[in-house]
Amino acid sequence: MQRLFSTFADGWPGLGLLLLRALVAVILVSSGIAHLGNASHFSVILPHLIGAVTGLLLLVGLWTPVVGALLAIVELWIVFSHVGDPWTPSILAVLGATLAMIGPGAWSVDARLFGRKYIETSDC
Repeated sequence: MQRLFSTFADGWPGLGLLLLRALVAVILVSSGIAHLGNASHFSVILPHLIGAVTGLLLLVGLWTPVVGALLAIVELWIVFSHVGDPWTPSILAVLGATLAMIGPGAWSVDARLFGRKYIETSDC
């Protein structure tokens, strides 16, 4: 994972990425919950269910590049396969692709698992 990013942004850029991930996650989870009660066919529910799971993974910042790419694919699936407003899924697809390219930021599980480690050496 570290090979995908030169650094995990911290400070204000890291906070911005955290807020972006949180916003996308809230929209995806609320959309998934809303579609669970309204849809009668599993094929209509499935992309929204996948979107809700990707939202939870984005919220904590786990596997962000893979999840962001999956989110972009799922939201484009929603845009091209369902009748309704295409703007929200289109925006979410762009945001998912953006997060896949930029990365999760310093305040994420990815940064803890795959970020740079500092090794302390002792003088012998």
